[in-house]
Amino acid sequence: MIVGVPKETALGETRVAMTPTAATSLLKLKMELIVETGAGLAAGFDDGAYLAKGARIVTRSEVFASADVLLQVRSTLPPGNSDFAALKSGCLLIGFCNPLGAPQAIDSASKAGISLISMELVPRITRAQAMDALSSQANIAGYKAVIMAAEACPRIFPMLMTAAGTLQASRVFIIGAGVAGLQAIATAKRLGAVVSAFDVRAAVKEQVQSVGAKFVELPLETGDSQDAGGYARALSADQQRKQSELMARVIADSDVVITTAAVPGQRAPVLIPAAAVQKMGLGSAIVDVAAEHGGNCELTEPGHTVVRHGVTIIGHTNIPATVPFHASSMYSNNLAKLLALLVTKEGDLKIDTSDEVIAGCLVAHQGNVVHPRVKELLAADKGAAGTLTSA
Repeated sequence: MIVGVPKETALGETRVAMTPTAATSLLKLKMELIVETGAGLAAGFDDGAYLAKGARIVTRSEVFASADVLLQVRSTLPPGNSDFAALKSGCLLIGFCNPLGAPQAIDSASKAGISLISMELVPRITRAQAMDALSSQANIAGYKAVIMAAEACPRIFPMLMTAAGTLQASRVFIIGAGVAGLQAIATAKRLGAVVSAFDVRAAVKEQVQSVGAKFVELPLETGDSQDAGGYARALSADQQRKQSELMARVIADSDVVITTAAVPGQRAPVLIPAAAVQKMGLGSAIVDVAAEHGGNCELTEPGHTVVRHGVTIIGHTNIPATVPFHASSMYSNNLAKLLALLVTKEGDLKIDTSDEVIAGCLVAHQGNVVHPRVKELLAADKGAAGTLTSA
């Protein structure tokens, strides 16, 4: 079985899907690895490092024409990417492909004869923890968000008692205590900030406290705010409005706010209205980790850093790509663990749909969209189109 790794072409993407170190485990499983020339350079891995581990360095066209399995970070699917015309029929593509946000692209890939595994949909079960790429990349994002905030903020984070006077610690408020939020809390705490955090899931209170932050409790009735996978459920518009109002005072008293709240397949909830930003102190900073999904702050401009009412708002849409060496290392380890489920002892590809991990993240196979949630979205789109046509 030939595993191909092309250079990433998505704008601003510096990660690579397989590092030389992780490649060793693939070769042990009797897979052959081919890597496009220069694929790892932006992440800090040169061609020689891959050659030393037994991989072959080839042209981009050969990667796409020869691969039985194609590994990517961000998959740009057909018909928008001409590279895919060269893929073998039945080739398995593995990467982040936004299946719940762009189901039509999944449909196009399936019709082109491509099998597709979405790393966003790896089930959150104990057996799949080592394959959970969303969590590995969120860890990186949470760490780097604090570093970005510290650079943008005109204050230092720790309290310092010096001969020139005492400098008070910065107050950092984290919204959302998932993987990214918890890592942001831990990083801000290590830098010496006074950290508080909020999440609609009351179940994460102990986790927040365990990494050194004060859990902000709001008198907000959220009911069952967590799904079976541990992700936050979307709140109603009225709940979101009340939540924003209750958080406004905490936000106004913070020097740094880091937002990480997201709901899979949906636009990120707007939790910081413009009025709340206006009440923050001059020089304060907001890092909107959810900018890729629209942002948690009303004034976030995805892909840009802006200053509004004297507050710096950072809307970077791909924070893990700013730490490409370690982000790539973690992601390629996730892929290596997943590939171990897809290969026989003889090194051949076998997609076992009875395996709950594979079934959970396989979205297209043998010419069909097979993931239930993606199929529902496609059916809804067709229904909406039919309604518009009949009208």
